[in-house]
Amino acid sequence: MTTRRILAVLAFLATTLALAASPSPAGAATRDPVVIVPGFTTGPIIAVGYAPLEARLESAGYDVTLLVYPDYGLGDISDNAQRLANTVNAVKARTGASKVDLVAHSMGGLVSRDYIKNLGGAANVDSLIMLGTPNYGTGLANLGNIINCAGVTACQQMAIGSSYLNALNAGDDTIGSVRYTSIATMSDEVVIPYTTAFLANDGNIANITVQNQCWFRWPGHLGLILDGAVADGVKDALRGSSVHMNCWAI
Repeated sequence: MTTRRILAVLAFLATTLALAASPSPAGAATRDPVVIVPGFTTGPIIAVGYAPLEARLESAGYDVTLLVYPDYGLGDISDNAQRLANTVNAVKARTGASKVDLVAHSMGGLVSRDYIKNLGGAANVDSLIMLGTPNYGTGLANLGNIINCAGVTACQQMAIGSSYLNALNAGDDTIGSVRYTSIATMSDEVVIPYTTAFLANDGNIANITVQNQCWFRWPGHLGLILDGAVADGVKDALRGSSVHMNCWAI
């Protein structure tokens, strides 16, 4: 065999091995874009707190969009569910994805569940990962209701036993084939008690307490969007894996 032929064979083998080692385009296309759904009092200006979570997800290879509330999340939660629907449609049109994943903090989980239940979101969402969401309300809002939450609609809606939450939680907590994850922290100073973050366990929800996996990590309500271990758990949930937080993540 001539030297030229030997080199040609080696080049062919090298190319074949490189292609075999590279991820296939079809595999890459299965990663859904992510929409971060923020919490109460977050608007066009006060969104900087979500930058670390956004950066962590982008560094993991996700296309990330942050939903913006023009009313800073103070108005009717259902109105912001419609804004989420519009944002999801825009993300799907831009990326060509058939579905998205939602990573929701605090009230953002209620916005997401409202969208899924009432606005057809079950057909557009693969996974909903909630961080400190008052799914069954928070006593802090009930305390605020002593003064009618100063007229802030979303605060009234997040009170334990509110008509809004009663309607949202009527029937199945986990709609359709969406994969649900709820991550809570025992040191949550906003969602009181912290266990109201959990949904009924019907086999389609993973209810996770940070301290049950990482006993020495005690993020507060806002800390859930800043904590490295929590972010590691979010990435597990986005992959469709069981959540096993890296307790040493920064």
